[in-house]
Amino acid sequence: MAKTNMTPESRRKAVRVTTAGLGIAAALAGLVGLARWFEGVWEGEPYPVADPAATSRHLDERSQAVYDALALPDARLDTKRSGPRAYTDAYTCDRRGLRTLSDALDPSPPSEPHVVSVTYDWTLRDVPRARAVTALAHARRELTRQGWKVAEHQNDRYGLELSMRPPRDGTSVAITAYPGGRLEVSAYAGCARYPEGTPMDIDGEPELAAMRAPVQLRG
Repeated sequence: MAKTNMTPESRRKAVRVTTAGLGIAAALAGLVGLARWFEGVWEGEPYPVADPAATSRHLDERSQAVYDALALPDARLDTKRSGPRAYTDAYTCDRRGLRTLSDALDPSPPSEPHVVSVTYDWTLRDVPRARAVTALAHARRELTRQGWKVAEHQNDRYGLELSMRPPRDGTSVAITAYPGGRLEVSAYAGCARYPEGTPMDIDGEPELAAMRAPVQLRG
């Protein structure tokens, strides 16, 4: 094997060159990391991705669980006012990150493109307040037993409402009593980006699954 004859000086130069190279590589890696960090801050936290049709079906299941927990077997749908509804909303889905600083000066700031929330609701009729109070208390106990968390429970002269969140999926359901014996159940899923190729309806909004209200109330 051939021997490499290096003087002490040449060895020191080689070490200095290697050290300098490692320093440059580390600096470049740091710059790349900094650029990625700034890009994340500029763009903001990305919205989760979800299929709106699948989300609406999931909300249907959640509202069914709430109806079962209310224990109102003889309740009827209030079809005169609205009936079951499912709809998307893009206006509550704000843009994120430093790129949106100018939005604070805009009276109508733009929403994030291709991002929507999904809501599904229906209303029961002929549920007087005293009965609604009992039904909400029963629903709170039953859903808590199933792992749901209470977000709000109001029962005073200002209103009667129970809001709960099921475990692990980021949705929420609100039960609200209104004058005239009306009891509304509204299920909500927060803003999410819909995948490319999502079917759209005639209004240019993502298509949702057909909503039919709790199975016990379907004609």
